[in-house]
Amino acid sequence: MNYNIAVTGLSATDNPAPGIPITRCLRKDNLWKGKIIGLAYDAFDTGIYDEELLDEVYLIPYPNEGEHALLHRLNEIHARTRIDVFLPTLDSELFNANRLAHDLSEIGIKTFLPSEEQVRMRSKALLADFCVKHGIRVPKTEVLNDMRTIPHAIQKLGLPVVIKGVFYEAYVCHSIEEANIYFGKLNAKWGLPIIAQEYLPGEEYDVACVGDGKGNLVGAVPMRKLRLTEKGKAWAGVTIRDKKLYEQAEKLIDALQWRGPCEVEMLKDAKTNEYILVEINPRFPSWIYLSAGAGVNLPLAVVQLALGEKVKKLHTVQPGFTFVRHATDLVCPMSYLESLTTKGELIFEKKK
Repeated sequence: MNYNIAVTGLSATDNPAPGIPITRCLRKDNLWKGKIIGLAYDAFDTGIYDEELLDEVYLIPYPNEGEHALLHRLNEIHARTRIDVFLPTLDSELFNANRLAHDLSEIGIKTFLPSEEQVRMRSKALLADFCVKHGIRVPKTEVLNDMRTIPHAIQKLGLPVVIKGVFYEAYVCHSIEEANIYFGKLNAKWGLPIIAQEYLPGEEYDVACVGDGKGNLVGAVPMRKLRLTEKGKAWAGVTIRDKKLYEQAEKLIDALQWRGPCEVEMLKDAKTNEYILVEINPRFPSWIYLSAGAGVNLPLAVVQLALGEKVKKLHTVQPGFTFVRHATDLVCPMSYLESLTTKGELIFEKKK
């Protein structure tokens, strides 16, 4: 595959973005010949200095600067180095990317993304109503736009309660005071609304999926979480084979007519052994390299779909493949940082 792919979400902190794992998936394909172009928001996004994975890096405007600023910057980069497929990997990028899909296609940059309506329907604020309509079990949910409504929500949901940001992060709170603290923290970081959900004990599962936009599930990788961070992020997990979990993912992809990547987060009720939908994220998870490692390369499938290639339904994932995340130091010349901060770009000279 001699195509150039531009990928965002290159920060690898305690709340890691999916960009670097996606590039690792693409590099794992033995036929890959193209460039991986990193698109970063900050010169200190940690993953941008991994020259084994990236060929070039460019700074781009933040999503809140609007789609026109992004289009202008992508045009500049495209004039320097050809971009065949643009892969935005963060929730906050999707609306701008969707609005630009036609303009980008006109200049030869392809995307394969869920529509604005699909993204809206799976939002944490609307997901409960959607699931009730389609007969999918979800935790009791309250949408909060004012901290003063927390006591009323807790009266309905009970304690402990899960407080979630509109885009990222979730915290289990055992008191109104604790819920107030995390409401303020998440509001300052991600804005309103804040989501309150009943806490249900049970094992946590994720399914990374790709939908073809016609209701069909192209491929799925179910994973049971083994270790979580304080923010609820999977830090270790193992692939599993579970027919019920796979069928739940198929049902959701069909109901939403989902196009592109997503992550379905499920909880297995400790009392009933039923799967309960917790949320749907409209992009790949940060653990997505597990998909390629277990023989089902979902990011590669999205690239092929974006390019208009026919992709057959991928085979069932092999169970028993485990991932454990670790941190590493990237050492590089100071000139790399200087190039990004002064020119907004970094071109790696590959060793022959």
